[in-house]
Amino acid sequence: MSRILITTDYLHPGDEADEYLRRHGHTTVHAPLVGRRDPEHLVAALDGIDAALVGNEPMTAEVLSRARRLRVIVRTGVGYDSIDIAAAGKLGITVSNLPGINANAVAEYTIGLLLAAARGLVHSARGVEAGAWPRQDGRELRGSTLGLLGYGAAARAVVPLAQAFGMRVLCTTGVPENLRTDPSVRFVELPELLDTADYFSVHTALTPRTRGLLGAAAFRRMKPTAVLVNTARGAIVDDRALVDAVREGQIAGAALDVVSDEPLAADSPLRNVDGIVVYSHLAGQTAEARAATGREGAAELVAALGGHPRFLVNAHLLPETRTGERSG
Repeated sequence: MSRILITTDYLHPGDEADEYLRRHGHTTVHAPLVGRRDPEHLVAALDGIDAALVGNEPMTAEVLSRARRLRVIVRTGVGYDSIDIAAAGKLGITVSNLPGINANAVAEYTIGLLLAAARGLVHSARGVEAGAWPRQDGRELRGSTLGLLGYGAAARAVVPLAQAFGMRVLCTTGVPENLRTDPSVRFVELPELLDTADYFSVHTALTPRTRGLLGAAAFRRMKPTAVLVNTARGAIVDDRALVDAVREGQIAGAALDVVSDEPLAADSPLRNVDGIVVYSHLAGQTAEARAATGREGAAELVAALGGHPRFLVNAHLLPETRTGERSG
């Protein structure tokens, strides 16, 4: 049947996803991405591969053009900005994601970051470790306003959790009005969201429109007591502008689960800034979410190889007919 490359680091030979693919007659090859990978290594790993189950592997136009047999890519997650879907489409490669697969995990984690920021938990723990005994006042979430940028599955899952803490929820989204089904959420334009939110949580996709959206102009509009939380994509935030805003007191701080360049570079301006805490892209990483991702990722890959993908993100970019092995 097909040879399948698996690069998602938490999927392993003999696990549920691997067994599913093998039961359907496919051969699996595991090459987990840990840290950064040289593009040439990825090209070599894709040699003779028909389909790939990938995490944040950078599937660039150059890499895709050299993967001569590749027909299917499935992203084991929601965001797919690491894949050049236009280049894939031109080459007849289908690209799928797994919408909403880790929404509960991301929502719970978001609330965790809000609580940690509101109560200064990281500052306290670091102080105790350094021999001090920090006793600064924290803040309660109850009565505050949470601003959501985006209204996808994760953002929607945050809403009831935030409301359970007594927070008021506002949202800015491009989702059509007929799909904004929660009457307890007030939908506003971005300027009002920036002006109003005590906590500003990012849950939108990285697109040309959203890249760098939260920059100097946005931070100038935010409250000096506001906290930014980002569990979506790092490049939505202008790192240098954020650092300047926190240091100058334009906003109170930030909790970042994602950064533009991961892992965080040694010379990143985000390092050692009081008020900014960077985490290691953990929002969707729970045992439950990983298990579901493996199962659904394998199922989507088999469906796509059979010509019936369920979650295509580049259908509009594909030629009308595709062949198994590309020429040229």
